[in-house]
Amino acid sequence: MLDGAVKKLLDPFFNLIARYLAKTGISANFITLAAVLVGLAVLIPLALQNYLVALALIMVNRLMDALDGAVARRNGITDLGGFFDVVGDFIFFGAVVLGFALAAPEANALAAAWLLFAFMGAEASFLAYAALAEKHHFHTESHGKKSIFFLGGLVEGTETVAAFVLACLFPHWFPWIAVVFGVLCWMTTGARITVAIFTLGKKGGPPPGAEIEQDAGPVA
Repeated sequence: MLDGAVKKLLDPFFNLIARYLAKTGISANFITLAAVLVGLAVLIPLALQNYLVALALIMVNRLMDALDGAVARRNGITDLGGFFDVVGDFIFFGAVVLGFALAAPEANALAAAWLLFAFMGAEASFLAYAALAEKHHFHTESHGKKSIFFLGGLVEGTETVAAFVLACLFPHWFPWIAVVFGVLCWMTTGARITVAIFTLGKKGGPPPGAEIEQDAGPVA
């Protein structure tokens, strides 16, 4: 829900860094893969209950995730880059939840399982809609220029990171944070299913804020 506004606020900062990185030859895909490694590394401090180190790694991962997009927009967005970006995000989100389960299995495992279950619904509805939006030629830049159609929801990346930050600062609250956030994820999934029902049928049109992208036709 907040991704679009946060992106507009931070884009000028990341665009300045991307301008420098473009001169060094560092690619967006390299930054994305490095961010995945940082995201996986968060498992270690979480398992050891070193929550401040885990929080630092979470923030580094998110900063790198924003930076790879800025570099990609400067050097040219690619399908492979979009694939790496989405897969990397989902691996990172799952790793953080797994880390909290490892930190205190008796207290956190059930809540972590619920949250991962909720993530499955939210992520599946996001990806399924993106695939079919391409088929219907839907187009939107409500969350900036993306390689795939981005259907927003009640909870997106910004809200997920906020939940992770709260959990790192107040680790004993993780079960409650996971349960509540899981409910919000299922609300997002339900909303996306509703949008799909009204937009992907034969008489449907694009969702609010989107448009139908016309084929350019053959090039003379």
